[in-house]
Amino acid sequence: MSLSVAASTAPLAAVTVHDLLQRVRQKSPRVHAITNAVAQNFTANVLLALGAVPSMTVAEDEVAGFAASADALLVNLGTLDASRRVAIPLAVQAARAAGHPVCLDPVFVNRSPVRCAFAGKLLADGADLVRLNAPEMEALFPDRDSVEKLIAGGTVFAVTGAEDKIESRGGDFRLMNGHALMARVTATGCAGGAVLAAFASVEPDRALAAACGLSVFNIAGEMAAARAGGPGTLVPELLDALYAMSLGDIEARLKAA
Repeated sequence: MSLSVAASTAPLAAVTVHDLLQRVRQKSPRVHAITNAVAQNFTANVLLALGAVPSMTVAEDEVAGFAASADALLVNLGTLDASRRVAIPLAVQAARAAGHPVCLDPVFVNRSPVRCAFAGKLLADGADLVRLNAPEMEALFPDRDSVEKLIAGGTVFAVTGAEDKIESRGGDFRLMNGHALMARVTATGCAGGAVLAAFASVEPDRALAAACGLSVFNIAGEMAAARAGGPGTLVPELLDALYAMSLGDIEARLKAA
């Protein structure tokens, strides 16, 4: 299934991206990230470099409290073990009851029918923002009508690839930042989902939040790749780029429509 996304009538501006980044830095939102075991450390460090605060527990007896008191919730299905299967619905229910944005990253649902069914249930219960790639999109949605129904209900889709596409019932965006070296380091995509959750916590326009969050993360990847000697040095450079990113960096690199 192809995803057709038109350019927004108000193209993304560097000053807008920087403004949202500054709001994240000033407000220091806490993102409760139920993410996969491989991604936890990197995701926490990305959030800290960005200016946000991570929390990570999946303990059944405390996850609802953490999600309810956080500013946003990330649910990543990368390692969908027994503890996460129990924790995720509790966290989603608590976050939604508290009025906090929920970001879903349905990792590899195209590889596992069981995982795909679990993600489908989460989508039916409500997600503000869904970050996924084209194969995952096709696995979750056999037809375009099901996508349109969720969009009409307010869900925003951030479809990542060579060109990232944001689709919502309001503004849509096409984003062209990023670097191939980012795919040579595990958990970069997973950490990017946490960045989207952080931006959604400070901006009620979820499509704009997603566009700005993806742009910041992918520009940081470009800056890091320009300085790194390979995957091993990309990670510290990416964290430094997120921490130090300026309006000038965004103006020089932003590629969006």
